[in-house]
Amino acid sequence: MSQTLDRRQFMGRTAAAGIGAATLGRQVFAQGGAGGKAVVVKAVRETAVRDKKPDPKVAREMVHAVVMKLAGKSSPEAAWKTYIKPDDTVGVKINCLFGVGACTHPCVTAAVVEGVRMAGVPPEKIIVWDREDKHMEKSGYKVGKIDGVLYRGVNGDWEEEPVDIHTCKGRLAKILTRKITALVNVPILKTHVLAGVTFSLKNHYGSFHNPGAAHGGRGERKAHGGVCDPFIAAVNALPVVRKKTRLIVADALRPVGNKGPAAQPRHTYDEKAIMAGLDPVAMDTVGMKMLDAWRAEQKMPSLEKTGSAVSITTAAKEGLGVGDMSKIEVLEA
Repeated sequence: MSQTLDRRQFMGRTAAAGIGAATLGRQVFAQGGAGGKAVVVKAVRETAVRDKKPDPKVAREMVHAVVMKLAGKSSPEAAWKTYIKPDDTVGVKINCLFGVGACTHPCVTAAVVEGVRMAGVPPEKIIVWDREDKHMEKSGYKVGKIDGVLYRGVNGDWEEEPVDIHTCKGRLAKILTRKITALVNVPILKTHVLAGVTFSLKNHYGSFHNPGAAHGGRGERKAHGGVCDPFIAAVNALPVVRKKTRLIVADALRPVGNKGPAAQPRHTYDEKAIMAGLDPVAMDTVGMKMLDAWRAEQKMPSLEKTGSAVSITTAAKEGLGVGDMSKIEVLEA
């Protein structure tokens, strides 16, 4: 894909990919795209956002639509059962550090929880989590048991022994290591002033105790970017992350297109999209392209061209997923 495509061209091409993919067999979506390509599914609805706020009913439909398309199933129940088993204990990892305007929207999370329950998981075996209760509360979530589902922060409950995350020694959340058997990653699409992009991969900076120690990287904060590299790849390479992650359902309803990850009302725009995939690198590559398409309209520099999001490239080189758009199939749901 040309780096100079604007958003309208990008949306048109991905829509065409979705139409062409309709002729493929159902197993294509479960095992990979045509020719073994990584699959990213995207749903866009014009009514998904009204007056800068998501419509919960539309968001719910979109979440189930992308999972059905990804699984190649005709019902949400069958689709969710492709990835989640009734005997799983499921963690739903959201992103809440910077609060309203820069967090995973609660209506998206609610639809994911509904999907997990459709797979036959009882509510008491579902944990919606992020780093701290206070981060979740300022993002519009209630903590505690809600209809049987536990909403909680890690709140300091980290493993005693650290693991190596490149040169960082990070203690992982016990929710991730001990309390769940399956993970659904539910990030929000944003720029990041240090890492370039925060999405599927960087959402795991909420999975260990000292992410501040993982913001150095090659060139030590080069002017063009490179910060958080190769730490982002390193945390996603951890066996517990790779083995437990079953699905990524991503919130791209209102991305932060510049100066994220904190809320930036001037730079937050309506993409009106929900995405799903199994490959975090492919998800982040498509997300970066979406951000860059908007940034081109605003005459802002490309995250890809400037190397700001080099961590995505590193993750691809480390074999964590596909970072080449020619090897990614973007399908519309």
